[in-house]
Amino acid sequence: MAGYEDSWERPRGDDGTAPPRVVALGGGHGLYASLSALRRVTTDVTAVVTVADDGGSSGRLRRELGVLPPGDLRMALAALCGDDEWGSTWSEVVQHRFRSGGELHGHAVGNLLIVALWELLGDSVAALDWVGQLLGAHGRVLPMSSVPLDIVAEVEGADPDRPDEVVTVRGQVACASTRGRVRSISLIPDRPPVPSQVIRAVHEADWVVFGPGSWFTSVLPHLLVPDLARALVTTRARRLVALNLSPQRGETDGFAAHTYLEVLADHAPELRVDVVLADRKGVEDAVRLERVAAGLGARLVLADLAVDDGSPRHDPDRFAEAFDQVFAD
Repeated sequence: MAGYEDSWERPRGDDGTAPPRVVALGGGHGLYASLSALRRVTTDVTAVVTVADDGGSSGRLRRELGVLPPGDLRMALAALCGDDEWGSTWSEVVQHRFRSGGELHGHAVGNLLIVALWELLGDSVAALDWVGQLLGAHGRVLPMSSVPLDIVAEVEGADPDRPDEVVTVRGQVACASTRGRVRSISLIPDRPPVPSQVIRAVHEADWVVFGPGSWFTSVLPHLLVPDLARALVTTRARRLVALNLSPQRGETDGFAAHTYLEVLADHAPELRVDVVLADRKGVEDAVRLERVAAGLGARLVLADLAVDDGSPRHDPDRFAEAFDQVFAD
């Protein structure tokens, strides 16, 4: 089972031309949404996924075996599965969780599969490539770092009786579920190693996509890893920020559309952006959003991105159409 990572070749379209090379950054449900759309637009997608999860099945495997938390990586692979019978079946298999009264309860099949390949191969990237090959994934999934990370947040008002007090909260689950307002985040370790394949993918990309997703725990961490942040700032790729459809309870309560960009600029002042993509119905003040986007060097693109049932979920076909139009401009 050795050497699969060395055989990775850039996909080509049916007419022999190379599709746009896209690197998507994030984790969890937000990255799942962007990848589900991007695989409809290009066959050359690389997901760079956060590795700070410390809850659920991922947290248990991380603590017991000392491995990267596999959950967000599994979700990214599932998102890249095709809509044919093979892809839909394997997507369901890797997402399936055991229900029991024993030790397997809550574990996702895909998490166990990924960890098993990590143990067999001793190479996190090669193992993910093997899982992607099994699933027929329309793209590649890479970990943001080769070691597990912890997120540390400075939180204001975590105690309702002391609304002005700022406390330090550690761990992705704790940061995402805090009752206070997250002011800033940092990582432990603060200079983690980054797989060479990640840096190469960023430098070779035509587009780099940030978001949507949990802003402090899935999107911003990429910009706090020095080697990765340097690549994201210096790459010749164009950069797109896809905003969330609505604030996330706890992590981004009270955020307006422009607030996401302001927080992004605070954490990565050197980063320039080319396009900000937002849902037309989810923007209350388009003039202000356009002004803040321009301050990052970006043009604002508004489109209908959400599903019709009123829930804050991206419609993959609409999201794909918006990506396609932006990439073609």
